[in-house]
Amino acid sequence: MAEFVNKVAESGLITIDLEQWYPKGDVVVLDLKEYLFMGMIVKEKEFREALKKTDWEKYRDKIVAIVCSADAIIPSWAYMLLSSYLQPVCFGFGIGSEEEVKKQLFISGLHQINTNEYKDQRVIIKGCGDLSIGDFAYLEITKLLRPVVRSLMFGEPCSTVPVFKKQPQS
Repeated sequence: MAEFVNKVAESGLITIDLEQWYPKGDVVVLDLKEYLFMGMIVKEKEFREALKKTDWEKYRDKIVAIVCSADAIIPSWAYMLLSSYLQPVCFGFGIGSEEEVKKQLFISGLHQINTNEYKDQRVIIKGCGDLSIGDFAYLEITKLLRPVVRSLMFGEPCSTVPVFKKQPQS
C-alpha cells in the first residue's frame, strides 16, 4: 500500500491568517458633542468636569470610536485628555467611525508582527475566511513582509497566486 505524503506540510510554507489581527469585540461610539458647552464649544473647566463625572467602566474592554456630531472645533489637548481616561479601561480607541477605528487598530496590530520570523521564508497570506477584512489589510501585510520574505503568495497552500519572489543574488 502506498504511503500518503502531505506535500503541503513538507513544503515549508508558512500561512498567515489576517483574521487573527482583526480587532474583536464590541464597538461603542463616544460622541464628544455630549461633553461640549451648549453642545458647541469646548470650555476647559466644564470639559474636565464632564470627563471626571463619566462612568468609564461602560467602556471596559470595548473598542471606542470617538466622533463629534456637532460642528465644533475640538482642540488637540481635549483628545489627549480623553485618551488619558480611555486608555486604562478600553481595548482600543481611535477617532472616526466604527469601521475606521477597527481599521486603525488592525493596522496597529499588524505592525506588532516580528517580521524577522519570516526572514527568507515562503509565506502565504490566507485569502478566504469568515471576515471580510478589506483590501487595505493585504496591502499593509505586503508592505511589511516583502522586504524580508523569500516569496509571498496569496490564497491557500493548495492554490496560490504568486505575489513576490526574491531574485537570487548574482
